[in-house]
Amino acid sequence: MSARTGADRTRAKRPPVEAVADVAQRLAVLLAAGVPPTAAWRYLSESSTAVRRDRGSIVTTAEIVASAAMAASRGADVSRAIASAVDRATAAGTVDRRRKTDDATRSAWFGLGAALRVATESGTPLADALRVLAGALRDVGQTQRDRNAALAGPRATARTVLALPVVGLLFGAGLGFDTLHVLFATAAGIGCLIAGIVLMLVANAWNRALVRRATPRETMPGLALELVAMAMAGGGSVPAALAHATNACADFDLAPPSDDAVQPVLALAQRAGVGSIELLRAEADQTRRDARSGAQEASASLAVRLMAPLAVCVLPAFMLLSVAPLVLSILSSTIGGL
Repeated sequence: MSARTGADRTRAKRPPVEAVADVAQRLAVLLAAGVPPTAAWRYLSESSTAVRRDRGSIVTTAEIVASAAMAASRGADVSRAIASAVDRATAAGTVDRRRKTDDATRSAWFGLGAALRVATESGTPLADALRVLAGALRDVGQTQRDRNAALAGPRATARTVLALPVVGLLFGAGLGFDTLHVLFATAAGIGCLIAGIVLMLVANAWNRALVRRATPRETMPGLALELVAMAMAGGGSVPAALAHATNACADFDLAPPSDDAVQPVLALAQRAGVGSIELLRAEADQTRRDARSGAQEASASLAVRLMAPLAVCVLPAFMLLSVAPLVLSILSSTIGGL
């Protein structure tokens, strides 16, 4: 029982992006084994491991795979069915575009749809394309794991320091001082209460803004380069591959391939007389490594930046909500005793 509980907890902590990687990897294995796409989607939909409900995922794997399997059985566009399932979740309010975790998962599902579209249009073997995509998604998932681990400490620190004024107030009351009466029933105490609450609200908003800035904006680094390489693997020309990748990114609300990233790689391949596919994939891999390093650096600096709201807002709020009522209570009892 304990082993299963530990496994469930580990699975629950997995980034939802990795659930998309699981689907891509399993589908690639089935297709490489000669299973027709329609049957492969059906097997995935019927598999208990593929359709389990992933906690923390904006759209469950079961819902996505079921929509894709239904579209495949009808001969419809599977990539569009995947996108439509995510769009329905957005319309229903289960996806919050303002949350980075939701946005990353949404982009991962759209990335799977874009890969299916590019592979189909360019003639790239679908199993190979999905295997490459699964590896890219796992890299993105590992980046999210590293970022969450690095942010765990600063986030815990922010929550702890925000609780200090309340803890101090309760501690004073527990010692027998009439701090609650002073804080809520006297003019000076009410003034301290209002000022302290304002400072706490400012500190909370400040902390959230700092954490938000430490979260990377790009949800799927290197995906556009992977799509270009995927399109070129089908044997088409460079302009055709760029067109396939650009159109797919536009259809699935993804960042298009940047000329600054693509053109230098293509120019190098042309000068050296080598293939561009591996160079593009290497550039995509480097982009993901850079994103991981950037996330770690931002998380590390966050711990230092959180000291600013602590010094400017939380500590003064602690003085107003804890120390000041305690002093007023002591003075009141002392003067009353005289």
